[in-house]
Amino acid sequence: MYGNCGNMLIVIHASRIMGFKHISNMYKKAKRIYMYAEKRVIMSYGFKVMVDGDYACFTRPEMKVERVSYDVPTPGALEGLLKSVYWKPAIRYVIDKIIVFNKVDFINIRRNEVKDKISYQAVRSQMSGKGGNPCIYTSESRSQRASLILKDVKYGVEFHFELTGIRSEEETDAENKHFSIIKRRLEKGQYFRTPCLGCSEFPVKSITLVDEFDMNLVSSTIQESGDVDLGFMSYQVRFEDGGQPVNNDWDNPKFSDKASTIYYRPHMVNGVIDVAKYREELKC
Repeated sequence: MYGNCGNMLIVIHASRIMGFKHISNMYKKAKRIYMYAEKRVIMSYGFKVMVDGDYACFTRPEMKVERVSYDVPTPGALEGLLKSVYWKPAIRYVIDKIIVFNKVDFINIRRNEVKDKISYQAVRSQMSGKGGNPCIYTSESRSQRASLILKDVKYGVEFHFELTGIRSEEETDAENKHFSIIKRRLEKGQYFRTPCLGCSEFPVKSITLVDEFDMNLVSSTIQESGDVDLGFMSYQVRFEDGGQPVNNDWDNPKFSDKASTIYYRPHMVNGVIDVAKYREELKC
């Protein structure tokens, strides 16, 4: 008996057949091996969602002190937003298209921010009973900063997810499983942490799953702008560990902090940013 699994041929001699269930299990196991051989990435299902919020800040990395937002969202920020809805090591999100519905409108605000971080060593020292004070007193560590942020934003996001092959060796029919979970959580508005638009201070008002985008809702100001060169923008921050613990221990994982920012140069044409098109010219 012969079974075809992609480019791999499975041969099962009649004398070794132990029943249909046995054959089915062998076929599924061989299919998993084929799928994840050489860390092959499998293209999966796509979604379209509408995202809106009162404020957003997609910070330009070249601004060291005062926060200044890009005119439009970065793919990395939208990937983080989707991970707030659902994420597993076995999948990664890929942004394919961004549609800007409302006109780009900025507002200047000034906020009190805490400039220090809690010391990791101080926390460990206190947990082990050796003293240490991990507290930060805002009255002593406060600084006032200005931010140029976006207001009244609405975006359409077209994306798909891909299988990474990480932590999924025993999964069967993984694509359908993750697709069903993502679809259900988007339809019900579920998330395990509040999705935000660039910064945690600017939460998303709503995420709505749609079949198609209504391009008639795009602002006339955006449509009249035609082809806009957005210049070099941050695409995403890419970590060197590739999402896998450097100590190879998923029970007590330790991840690398080493990362590099990837840039791309997109155009917005009548409100549409074809991320998939400009992703071919990523620069580090």
